[in-house]
Parts: sequence; structure tokens; C-alpha cells
Amino acid sequence: MTGNLHGSPGLNTGFLAIGTLLASVIGTTGASMVMIRPLLRANDGRRHNVHVVVFFIFLVSNIGGSLTPLGDPPLFLGYLRGVVFFWTTAHMLLEMGFAVLILLALFWFIDSRIYKGDADFRDVADPTPDTPGIGISGKINFALMAVVVGAVLMSGSWRPGISLPVFGLHLELQNIARDLILIVAALASLILTPSGLRKENGFEWGPMLEVGKLFAAIFITIIPVIAMLKAGAGGAFAPIVALVTAPNGAPINAMYFWMTGLLSSFLDNAPTYLVFFNLAGGDPVELMGPLARTLVAISCGAVFMGANSYIGNAPNFMVKAIAESAGVRMPSFFGYMAWSAGILVPVFILVTLVFFRS
Repeated sequence: MTGNLHGSPGLNTGFLAIGTLLASVIGTTGASMVMIRPLLRANDGRRHNVHVVVFFIFLVSNIGGSLTPLGDPPLFLGYLRGVVFFWTTAHMLLEMGFAVLILLALFWFIDSRIYKGDADFRDVADPTPDTPGIGISGKINFALMAVVVGAVLMSGSWRPGISLPVFGLHLELQNIARDLILIVAALASLILTPSGLRKENGFEWGPMLEVGKLFAAIFITIIPVIAMLKAGAGGAFAPIVALVTAPNGAPINAMYFWMTGLLSSFLDNAPTYLVFFNLAGGDPVELMGPLARTLVAISCGAVFMGANSYIGNAPNFMVKAIAESAGVRMPSFFGYMAWSAGILVPVFILVTLVFFRS
């Protein structure tokens, strides 16, 4: 995206709103990568711009992916397990809208106060001009993004019942086909997009490599933790299992929301979602029917609270790395958690009281 963008509170809030909606269409990772660099350029002359990136992670990299299985990995895993594609759109819209509106309003208030105190930035129409007018280059990638979306949808709807053994694992044919299509689409983007555009956009491989190494380590080290969770009432995490179930055997939706969310904050939200999905019975028909509120609580916990730490969802760390490469002094791991504890936790308490109290 080219053009003279000035990071006023109105523009920043609009960017966050658009990115939040886009996240359910091309995924939280896709929306984060598309939107973060233009937003950084629009605010690179400000004295204080950390809050812009932090709210971006809250909204675009996490909560915005609530409406479809394309949005966030936990919902995609639910889709692969049999949850109807648009079920999350119909059943999570109110919860997502409630949280998003509160966070957008809070961001606009904070950003307006900071903007008013930054006269050097406020009084300059465009501190970092590049080209006149707003434009988008590399439009071939819109078609390639459509291919990616189609591949993801195909893997959840086409079930040929064929699996192939690969290094001791049985990989289903539809998943192999999906991954091959994704690889071809990525290679096509590298070939068809002029390299000069990636340079102008500030593209770097560093953030992807950093996140790849980090999450490879996370997925290896969480294997025993996930195994203990899967053991249920007979495992080491039996007290956690007991918290989500009432004495009469009924699910406690508020606890499903918080337990799924808290563990998603540190164990990655996708495998945590699966654990609690199975803990609630694992039957998609029942979870979309009589236990619909329980599935909503699990889904909201996994998607929303992936924002609680940098490692809760892969885009969080990627956005942090990209922002730091652009000169933004991002908070440390625990510094970021201070932001999430002070802003997100009160919002999640409100979500609990409004939607999961019973």
C-alpha cells in the first residue's frame, strides 16, 4: 500500500476496525501481515506509538479471527472436526462485537489523548511522505489469497477417506493436497510479485524465521503438557478438569472460557482448543446443539485470550518482530502481559458476566 497516510486517531481506529474484519476472511496471520506495515508507516513519526501495535495485536492478530474457521487455527481445527463453517459466524458475533467495540472505543480514547500531546506530529499533514494518493500494488496476490482460502475450505469439506503413511503418521489426502496448494501459492507469489515491491514494503524473512523457531520449540515442549490435559480426570491436571464440570456433570461455561483462555495464553491456542473440545465430549453435533454455549465459551477463550501473551498466537510475535525492525520499542514479554492484564482481562471479565454467567 502506497500513499500519504497520517496516523490520526480516526485513521488508526479505522485501520484497526478494517484489520479486525479482514482477520476472519484471510486469517489473523494474513490480516496482520497485510495491515501492520502501512499502519507502522502512518505512525512512524509519533513520539509514542507502542499502544498502536499492542491494540493491533489484541484486535487484528487475535479477536478479529472469531467469525470463521479461516480466522484462527483453533476454529479451523473445529471445522476439521465437523463444526459447520458458518456456525462460529452466527454464534460468536455478539461476543466478538462486544469485545471489539469496547477495545476500539478504548483505543480511540487513548490514542486521542496521546495524539493531542504530540504537536510535532499532529501539526504536520504527512511527516513521512512517499507518493501522492493511496494505491495498492502487487494485485496478483489477491488472486493467490483466494487460492489459499479455497484450499483451506477444500480440506474441510472434501473427505475422500484416503490417508498415506509418512514417517509413522497417517496424513489424510485432503490435508496433503491443501498443503501442496499452499506451497505452490507461496512460490507463485515469490515469482509473480516484483521483488522491488517487497523491498518498498519493508518485507523481511527475519520475523518469520524467528517465529518458526520459537513455535517449533513450543510445539515440542508442550507435548507432555497436552498429554496430561488429555488424560482428563485421571491425569495430573485433574483439578483443572474438575473446575469446568459441575457436580451434576453439567459444563460450567464461564470456567471453560477462562481455562481454555488461560492455557491458550501460554500453550498456543490451537492444541488447547482441541483438548477442551474433546473434554466437552468431542461430538460436534452435540456441541453445536445442546452444548452450543459451551463450544462458544471454548472458542472465545481460545481465540480471545491468545492475545494475553506474545506466544498465545503466532501473529503476535511476528507483529512484535516487524514493529521492532521498524524502530518501535515494543514491551518485553512481561511488559506486554502488563498491557494485556490491564486492558484485556477487565474486558474478558465483562464478556463472562454478559455471556457466560449461567
